[in-house]
Amino acid sequence: MFRKTLLLLLAGLVAGSVQLNAQDAPTTTDKPGDSPGPNRFWQASLSGGHYMVALDRISAVSRHKYLLDGAVIVDEVTVDALGQALARFYFISPVTDAAPGNAVGEIAKRGRELVEKAADRVGTDAQNMVIKKYPETSHSRTIEFRILSEKELTALYSSVRSAWESGRGRQFSAK
Repeated sequence: MFRKTLLLLLAGLVAGSVQLNAQDAPTTTDKPGDSPGPNRFWQASLSGGHYMVALDRISAVSRHKYLLDGAVIVDEVTVDALGQALARFYFISPVTDAAPGNAVGEIAKRGRELVEKAADRVGTDAQNMVIKKYPETSHSRTIEFRILSEKELTALYSSVRSAWESGRGRQFSAK
């Protein structure tokens, strides 16, 4: 009887300590597409390629929007690292997207859908690639990636910023 009580008490203590340890474990703030990565690095795997930078080499992280040629709105995240390359991650949308409910916006949306369907049939991803017009948009020492949604750009910015602020490596991925 004493032995049975002792075993039940011991089992209760073990179960309680496991529960306490689980409560002490740090909570994860991983978001879709973002996970812990190699300790000293932030990296991004995107449809246009892969980017990796040492956290102690990052000198600035920024996000800003601008109107380009009166036709598109560029939402851009830049990662400036000590060295000779600046990484730019951007999402572009037609200026008509800023005016919801108008006929021009609906026509532009339908046009994008048709271009995407045609590209799927042909097997090309050209509509999602970085856009450059030589020599105007050719930036030496600039690494550029086009992000396909504002939501993914926000997640990327959050990932690189939290990695830089915490000093803990992160790995971000998007299509």
